[in-house]
Formats: sequence, structure tokens, C-alpha cells
Amino acid sequence: MIQALKGVRHVTSGTMKQAVTELCVPVPWGEIRGKIWGPDHGRPVLCLHGWADNCGTFNTLLPLLPKDFRYVAIDLAGHGCSSHRPPGVLNVFPSYVMDMRRVVDVFVCINDTMWCFPQFSALYPEMVDALVLLDSYGFLPTDPVFLPTLQRFSQLNSYKMEEKKMRVYTYEKAVERLLAGNPSLTEESAKILLERGLVKVEGGVLFSRDFRINLRNVVRISLEQSLELQSRSSSRANSSFILFFFMHVSVFQNTVVQVPGNHHVHLNNPEVVAPVVTNFHLSNFVNFCDSRL
Repeated sequence: MIQALKGVRHVTSGTMKQAVTELCVPVPWGEIRGKIWGPDHGRPVLCLHGWADNCGTFNTLLPLLPKDFRYVAIDLAGHGCSSHRPPGVLNVFPSYVMDMRRVVDVFVCINDTMWCFPQFSALYPEMVDALVLLDSYGFLPTDPVFLPTLQRFSQLNSYKMEEKKMRVYTYEKAVERLLAGNPSLTEESAKILLERGLVKVEGGVLFSRDFRINLRNVVRISLEQSLELQSRSSSRANSSFILFFFMHVSVFQNTVVQVPGNHHVHLNNPEVVAPVVTNFHLSNFVNFCDSRL
């Protein structure tokens, strides 16, 4: 089970059409927030959103998936309702992996385009039974030649970001702003993400996310390192991988499923994605886990 759930604070939420529990996991800089669907005894599934989103990205998909699983969807640090990292601290891939290690014990992972999470399955393969990637490369290799320029650019911009003042929006303007930056969202989907993506202040609302996430990640790995990590992450769950690529080409030798839609198809049109994920759960994952009993 998920060890962190033993000591967390739960708050009942009335914003969802079906029962959902609010999750709060204490961390040294504050808390990681999220939501839980499903029974306490269900097989644990950790659901991780992509860059600049929040756990609301799974609001429409999870109610369509098998009910005997326990789905734990979290807001990553600096996203949604979770605490921002301390001032002067950058958001880098290894930090997100460490955050996951704080939260999970044994899980199946559904990931929507946050590059670090396949790295978790590579570093802790004994903790991962299976992995689902939604429109994600998995790893993001970088030519070492570009690393000095990338790090210099990101560090200089981090200083400027610390002095940036937060802009106050009306709710309507916030919706327009999110849609302008994310053309793959429908207006309904944008409003779902903004349920956890806005904070009320005098005169309007602020985006809740930490704008330091807009800085380029300074911790990168080479193609050779990416391939090595990929081989480690698939050594245990190779028969239980399923990858969704709507616009990209996979470098992995695992199951690839293409469905019509764009980057946010799982939120905009969950009925397209749900049957594929359900079949994966009920066949590959169950057989894989039962074989270990």
C-alpha cells in the first residue's frame, strides 16, 4: 500500500459529482496535495499530471476506470494546491522523483508528460509494477554540447523570475489566459484545471502555480543515459507497459496505442482513453501481479 496515506490529513470535497477524498501529505517545505478515488483496499495507482497542470487533469478520466483500484492523483510541488518550493530553489527533475519517493510505496503509475517519472521507475524498479504514459516521450535526452548554455540561460532567468510580480486576473480573463497558452484544452477542461489552479485575492484571482516551473530544467541527461535508464525501468514491467503517443514517435519497444485527439484528450474526451486503460488494467496488470503471488 501507499505508506504516506497512513499519516495524511483527509478532507471531504464537495466539488466533484462523485465522492472524492482530498489528500494532504506533509513535506519539509509545506505539503503535497491531491485527491483519492476508490476503496481503501484497492490496488494503488498513482496518477501524475504533466507540466503546468494539476491533478484535476484526471477528473474526467478516473470515474470511467475500474472501480476496484485506488487512484491517488497528486498536485506536484509548485502546481495546483501543493506548496511551492522554498525561494531560491529550482524545480528540477530529480526533485520531483524525490517527491514521489516521499509519497509512494507500491503503485501503478499513470503519467501525463512529466519527463522525470520514467526515471522513478528506473531508479526504483522494485516499486513499480506497470507504467502508463499519456502523450510522453518518457525521457528527454539532451546533447551535452548544449548543457552550459542551457544552465546559464536558466540560472540568469531565475533571478529575474524572483522579482516578477504576480498578475491579478478576473476569473474570465484567467480562463482566457489559460486557453491562449494551451490550445489543446477545451473551455470546460480549462475550468476544471482552474478549480485547483487559482487562488482568490483582493481584486480577483492569481494563478496558484509556481512560475519558476516555466524555467528550463537545468538537470538533463544524455541519450546514452536515457537508454540505460529506460532499460532499467522496463526490466521489471516490460510486459505491462502501455504508451500513448498522439503526436510523437516512441523509442521504447513496448505497446503503443494511438487514439484520436490532442495532448489533453484524456481530459477533453476521456471516453476515448478510458477503454484502453481499462483493458490494460484488467489484463496486463492483473495477470502480472497475480503471477507474483
